[in-house]
Amino acid sequence: MKSHKTNSPPLEGCPQGGVAHHDITATINNTPIIRNFVENLPYNPALNRLTKGKRKEGILSEVLFWQQVHKRKFYKIDFDRQRIIGNYIVDFYVKTLGLVVEIDGSSHDDKVEYDTKRQTYLENLGLKVYRIQDIDVKKNLSFVMMALSAYIVREYGEKPPRPATDIPAESEKPPRSTTTPPKEGN
Repeated sequence: MKSHKTNSPPLEGCPQGGVAHHDITATINNTPIIRNFVENLPYNPALNRLTKGKRKEGILSEVLFWQQVHKRKFYKIDFDRQRIIGNYIVDFYVKTLGLVVEIDGSSHDDKVEYDTKRQTYLENLGLKVYRIQDIDVKKNLSFVMMALSAYIVREYGEKPPRPATDIPAESEKPPRSTTTPPKEGN
């Protein structure tokens, strides 16, 4: 699927930097999903052999998930499996969104500190990490896929502009000034 651009005026005559164009990479439930490609990710080629081995290993939950997303079956979004980022191998990676999808099984129970360090590293590169429990993939795959689509809409969906006639919610109003206005006639 080719990406489309939202309606924006041409860059000619625009202020420094121009108008931001949002490439639409997919559409989920009528919501355009905006591309969030993260450039120049570090890559350790020494992990290539290990990556191929992990693919052949065939962890059941990863295979089940892969069957749902490979060949752009999931909203035409392209997923990579066992992608090297820095010194880590992530379960799944969506390049156009900068999204890492990790399936956590019982092997992660003893690796909380490692997983936290790894996730922090990935997030510091500008990536988002979405975690799925192994048991959920095995027991309720349709729910996992619905939850993933809702996450993508929430994190990457194009928010329609709020009409000018809308009154901001209480939480969006600017705070009131705590200074007392000057009295008239003084």
